[in-house]
Amino acid sequence: MRNLSGVDGTFLHLETPDTPMHVGALYVLAPPVDPEPDFAEEIRRQLRPRLALAPFFRARLAAMPLQFANPVWIDGGMPDFSHHLRHVVLPEAAGFAELEACVGALHSQRLDRRFPLWELTTIAGLPGGEMGMYLKVHHAALDGVSGMALADSLFDFTPEPAEVPGDWCAGVAAAEEAGIRQRLGAAFSHTAEQYGKLVRNLPEAWRLLTNMLQSAGRGSAPGMQQNLALGPRTPLNMAITGERGFAAVSLSLAGVKQLARRHAVTLNDVVLTLCSGALRQYLQVHGGVPRKSLVAAMPVSLRAAGNIEMTTLAALTLVRLATNLADPLHRLHAVRSAAGAAKALTRRASPIIPTDFPSLGVPWLVGGLAWLYGRSGLANRLPPLANLAISNVPGPQQPLYLAGGQVRACWPLSIVHHGLGLNITVFSYCDSLDFGFTVAQDAVPDVALLAQALTAAYAELDELPAAANEVPVKPRVGAAAGQPDSEPRQRRTRAARTAARKIALP
Repeated sequence: MRNLSGVDGTFLHLETPDTPMHVGALYVLAPPVDPEPDFAEEIRRQLRPRLALAPFFRARLAAMPLQFANPVWIDGGMPDFSHHLRHVVLPEAAGFAELEACVGALHSQRLDRRFPLWELTTIAGLPGGEMGMYLKVHHAALDGVSGMALADSLFDFTPEPAEVPGDWCAGVAAAEEAGIRQRLGAAFSHTAEQYGKLVRNLPEAWRLLTNMLQSAGRGSAPGMQQNLALGPRTPLNMAITGERGFAAVSLSLAGVKQLARRHAVTLNDVVLTLCSGALRQYLQVHGGVPRKSLVAAMPVSLRAAGNIEMTTLAALTLVRLATNLADPLHRLHAVRSAAGAAKALTRRASPIIPTDFPSLGVPWLVGGLAWLYGRSGLANRLPPLANLAISNVPGPQQPLYLAGGQVRACWPLSIVHHGLGLNITVFSYCDSLDFGFTVAQDAVPDVALLAQALTAAYAELDELPAAANEVPVKPRVGAAAGQPDSEPRQRRTRAARTAARKIALP
């Protein structure tokens, strides 16, 4: 039995039918050289023991009486694969657009809390015998970095599949019992522990906060002011329903890195500027580009090196995207300044940013506020704190395999909410930078146009003058899932995941 952190519990309590709080990933697997007659069933056969033997995939929630505090994680024993493993066959002659639509529909469906909070769907019917695989996990269980480690545990490092022991069922732990007394004891002990930490850390937190405010007053901490401004009203920012859309784009990782070197910025600066350029082009068609810059909410990891604990260890910071600047070079420099200020501020504040806190009464408070905010339609009237969310998660640099097939590509899916109808999450895999656009369909009805605009934004940056002796690297254009190169938003990737790690109970 293990307590949820305060942040993880908040993801549970914010969830409503209109705002599912899970994240996901879409993998595309090339078939092996000598595929089994039923590739999808072979994938499931390989996955069952890996899923059953990993404590993470057996973990389920045990609720507190009257929901007065966060639930606890317990080991649920053998997963019910008839519930967790699903299969979809796309219509005949389906292409990548149909795969995106299918995944968007799957991402709209909430996870059933009576079971461990994950589902895995194989998707057949793609050209060339390729297989889609959509994995969905509740954000209460992990963040982006721990999610990468979780996915690593599912795949092989070579085309030769790992041997599945015939007696693997014997290694699955029995379901854990957690009576009311145990759960209550866990809740009160966790609350006492967190209050103790708060009291012990209060003097240091006060000193740090006072120092930051004094620095801001002297003008020596520009990050305190640069990004602390409300975003403009846009069509992205409205009360939403539960319908989701999805689009995927892949760019050359080498090309994006060279852009960063050419202009003496970070890779993340280029990613943010690409998103800014795409938003400008999209809003020119949908509502117009505001005179005031859009603001992105950007998670910043608080993890120590090597920490892959299955919990959320991140803080949100705000970054102005300079969408009001038409010149792409000026926009890149403005984004570099804003992102640098935001990261510097987060680093200074990280010692006082809580990732855990007492949970007594929190389910009632947060759940009630989430319900009220959605029903009131306040998101349609209040100026947005942020216009969208952007997350950049470094990924593995080596290919992975499953059931003998190579994982060619992986695109992330994330969370949207009332007033925040667009989430752009980016993973890097081998030689590819993979962008996943998760949208509320009523806020972003034309996600395909937004995806195409990202490709155009890359071309715009790539055309900027290069430094002396610098040879530009053109983007690698190719279609995912066997689509022709003439479809610019669908890019080929060569797949990848790092070494599998043992995953602990979340």
